[in-house]
Amino acid sequence: MSAVPYRQYICHACGYIYDEAVGDPDSGLAAGTRYEDIPDDWSCPWCGVTKADFSLYETPSLDALRAQAAGDAPVQARHGTAGVVIVGGGRAGWQMVEALRARDAHAPITLVSACAADVYDKPLLSVAVARGLNPAGMVRETGADAARRLGIRLMAHTYAVRICTDTRTLRTTRGPVRYDRLVLAHGAQAALPPTLPARHVWRVNHLTAYQKLRAALGDASKAVVVIGAGLVGSELANDLALGGHRITLLDTQSFPLARWPSDQAGQPLLDAWRALPITFVGGVQVAGVEKLGLRYRVTTTCGQVLEADQVVAATGLITPSRLAASAALAWEQGIAVEADTLRTSDPRIHALGDCITVNGQASRFIEPIARQAQTIAAAICGTEPVPYVPKAAPVRVKTSSYPMTLH
Repeated sequence: MSAVPYRQYICHACGYIYDEAVGDPDSGLAAGTRYEDIPDDWSCPWCGVTKADFSLYETPSLDALRAQAAGDAPVQARHGTAGVVIVGGGRAGWQMVEALRARDAHAPITLVSACAADVYDKPLLSVAVARGLNPAGMVRETGADAARRLGIRLMAHTYAVRICTDTRTLRTTRGPVRYDRLVLAHGAQAALPPTLPARHVWRVNHLTAYQKLRAALGDASKAVVVIGAGLVGSELANDLALGGHRITLLDTQSFPLARWPSDQAGQPLLDAWRALPITFVGGVQVAGVEKLGLRYRVTTTCGQVLEADQVVAATGLITPSRLAASAALAWEQGIAVEADTLRTSDPRIHALGDCITVNGQASRFIEPIARQAQTIAAAICGTEPVPYVPKAAPVRVKTSSYPMTLH
């Protein structure tokens, strides 16, 4: 087997790719573990489905997608027309591109991204230190390379400013872009209470911010205050502590991961952290953060004072409303979409991922994104409908000191 090249297998539920060369250390699968040697009861580290939901994966080329799309009906937008415009260069945006390309390899597609739109696995941001990953090497494919591979127009480092529905135009910082169909996949942004000035705290919601945080921390041990002990805050605290940093984790609740019963999540996690430099302080509200020279002072409403080299805010996510408001889209704590079609209140605009709500509920996990992209692609291309069905999925908590699957 050593002479056989390592292969990759993709999870059909969430898009996670198991790479035999890397393995799955959090589940006890060492690097080099072949897929056929994985126990049948192993589960996807992102969404919890079984090994039976994986299949052999090769990065699709445009030729392969053309062959796959040969028997499907063409997309409604053809050459010489505005085509499909996608806003967002994260996982949802690229999943949308691949789903469309699998049905029509020639349709004009434009991807508008505020960043470089590099392709990477966002869940790795929570385990990069434990796995010894270099932040600069976490990009699987540059946005420019992915755009060439899939035959699309990429407008990187471009901000979407306004949707003009009467002219079907997306206004951007690089000029107007016409569309026949518009897909919003711009995600959500970190929510900051007024007591947390943006200039004093890190918000780790994408690779660029994470790379800057790791650069600021350097190799020497630093004192870090993490505000918010939910999923992201707990995972980051765990990972940075494994890197030797001294962590103080604050939360308004008495236990971390408070959305789940403490005996299932919070208390076992605290027990596992006893050997790590993590101090959890629950039941506190941050009153303010100020900079003192090169360090920061965090004060709480009950009078506690903490000093740190860096402060990280993990205080939840909020969907930016500017684009939706400019198009007068229905809004329910996010872009409201029809449950089965993911169409917004404008029939030419769809949305998916972290920016949407279905029946008023957001689902900011990776698992639904691939299914959502298939639903929208089928609707745009006029192929057999693929109704989206919201469903509860197990949540994998990537605290490597005590990894958990919660429901």
